Order: sequence, then C-alpha cells, then structure tokens
Amino acid sequence: MNFKTQGVCSREINFEVKDNKVVNVEFVGGCAGNTQGVARLIEGMNIDDAIARMEGIHCGPRPTSCPDQLAKALKKYKEEHK
Repeated sequence: MNFKTQGVCSREINFEVKDNKVVNVEFVGGCAGNTQGVARLIEGMNIDDAIARMEGIHCGPRPTSCPDQLAKALKKYKEEHK
C-alpha cells in the first residue's frame, strides 16, 4: 500500500501486509535514521500490535509523527481490506 502522509517530514509510506503481519515498510523522506528504525522494528509485527504501539505518538509540537502516520496507514489498510 502507498500512503501519503500529512503533517510530517516524510512524504509517503509504502508497506505490505502478509498473513496479518506488516512487511516491507519504507518511508519516503523524513529523518532517515528514525524512519528506518521504525520500519525495522515493526517488520513482521502483527498489524493490530503495530497500530497499538504507534498510534498517538507526537513529534515535538506536531499533533502527529511518522509512527503515528504509519498507524493511520495501517488502519486505512484494514478498512479497505475487511
């Protein structure tokens, strides 16, 4: 899935879900070290667990963050693949 982010430095997030697990996560733009870290940490994680861990994280004064945007992307994926 390709998800266009809002309110963060990264421009988009690409990922796949296989057997209800998040795989092949790639952030386009943003802070490379942090986004690569997030991508590697959730690789193979259950989609619901990933959402629960990342949802609601803020970046400084911003009301969202790259991890929060990934949680939003995963929720959108779930809605589209019911």
